[in-house]
Formats: sequence, structure tokens, C-alpha cells
Amino acid sequence: MDDYWNHNTAYHRWILRTVERQGHRDVLDVGCGEGLLLQRLAPLVSTVTGVEPDAEALERARVRLAGLPTARLVPDRFEQAALDEAGYDLITFVASLHHMEPRRALSRAARLLRPGGDLLVVGLAANRSPVDWAFSALTLPAARIGSLAHHETRDIGVPVAEPPEDLREIRRTAGELLPGARIRRGLYYRYLLRWTRPAD
Repeated sequence: MDDYWNHNTAYHRWILRTVERQGHRDVLDVGCGEGLLLQRLAPLVSTVTGVEPDAEALERARVRLAGLPTARLVPDRFEQAALDEAGYDLITFVASLHHMEPRRALSRAARLLRPGGDLLVVGLAANRSPVDWAFSALTLPAARIGSLAHHETRDIGVPVAEPPEDLREIRRTAGELLPGARIRRGLYYRYLLRWTRPAD
């Protein structure tokens, strides 16, 4: 599977634009799946590192990234993975944070991020409040049109899970751990979080 579009890859452009504007050099993708985002990032940065606990997805990422000497794959869960403690300029979670305990994952990401670096999350949240359900209903027509227009590939053979936290809980956790983080609702039943670590 060389290329595809779905509700997660729809936001790759947001991440790529951030890299182009900020000039990030070393990137960590948490829960990299089969490596499409890493492949897209590699020509723009110095190094790309992907963390992925699922063996099948990781093997597909190895095939995808073969021949890219700047790419590194780490077969482990992010919370315990052996990573470069010198840090990263950009850390991304694309539909992966809800597979982890968010407080632990975001705390570690904040520690690994270099001053001035960006944390970008394309996340899933549970619908619980009337506002959650209303927003999902309002965006449903646009989401379906996007899926049809881009010939959505829903199943790419990676683990999936229902999000346990709603957006209110995510905002509260981010507010405690990532002061100044910006969170907004997006199309395709996703939210977008961006936090820039303050310069020391």
C-alpha cells in the first residue's frame, strides 16, 4: 500500500506545513503504524523516528521506509521505549494517543521535546456531551463528502480502539501538563492539539 487517504492522513498536510514553516530537524512519530507519515516527513527533516508496538504494522513500516537512512523504527510502547534523550524538534501523535494513558504519554512527550519544539496531536475523543454529539452531526455531511471524494481507505491493517476520554477530559489534562496548548475540533471526528515548548 503505497499511498492512501483516510480521516487520519487528511491531517498529514497540517503536520507537513508546520515542519516547513518551523524548520524542524528531528521528528518523532508516536504510534507510527505502517509509516506513511514518516515517509512523507523524511525529505523535509534530518531524522525521523517512529515508535510502534504492533509487530505487523512495524514490519510494514520497515518495508515502506527501506532505503531511507535517516529513518529509525523503535518496536515498543512509547511510555517505555528507548528514545533519544537529547530530544526532538517535533513529536506527533496521529490517532494514537487514545491507545495510551494520556497523562503519562503527554508528560513524556513534553520532556522529550526540545525548547521551541512542537507537539502535534491528531486525536480521537469520545462523544458524551450534547455539544460533542451536535458537532459530530453537523460535520457528518462534510466528512462523508471528503471520504467519497478522496476514495477513503478505512482499514489499513493497524490496531484500532475506541477513545475512552472525551474532549473535556483531554482539555483538562492538556491544561495541567501543557500550559498554553491549543485544542480545536476538526472535521472527520478528530481534534487537533498543538503545544510549543517554551524556550528555556
